[in-house]
Amino acid sequence: MAEQINAYEPSLRKFYKEQIIPQLMKEFNYTSIMQCPKIEKIVLNQGLGEATQDKKIIEIAKKEMALITGQQPIETKSRKDIAGFKLRKDTPIGVKVTLRHERMYEFLERLIRISLPRIRDFNGVQGKLDGRGNYTLGITEQIIFPEINLDSVAKIQGMNITFVTTANTDAEAFALLKAFGIPFKQKNN
Repeated sequence: MAEQINAYEPSLRKFYKEQIIPQLMKEFNYTSIMQCPKIEKIVLNQGLGEATQDKKIIEIAKKEMALITGQQPIETKSRKDIAGFKLRKDTPIGVKVTLRHERMYEFLERLIRISLPRIRDFNGVQGKLDGRGNYTLGITEQIIFPEINLDSVAKIQGMNITFVTTANTDAEAFALLKAFGIPFKQKNN
């Protein structure tokens, strides 16, 4: 009985191993599987500037982020005093969560298959990467996630979702994310 019984593997990880790796190896002429880019982590970040006036906003955002990701978020704090924004050093101004491994794949699947299609008048996401193989997706409303109860939402908040990959170029990262099913807008040339 040395084998693992009921070893759980997210369906997107299995899809990555069986479909995406061979596709990328063929497309970019890799000689080893280790050259194939992969998603290292997904970081969800929510900046809450108005939290300097109302401390409850941070607690509400933490609860919503925990519902969306299934993981407890951490508070991001200001680094310095800015008098114009009535901001003091070490004041909570946002929340963030870093997802890796199984939770990352589960979140990515829910995002692609459930949440993004719920956006009104949705026709794809922008395909602009950062030059180092990472991609940030801006979401304007947290209510696209089915985990959020619409009746309990006090204020519509946006968030950034950053996909950190091991890709060396934007072309490799774009091919990887497109293969996972992220619906990029079609380029009209």
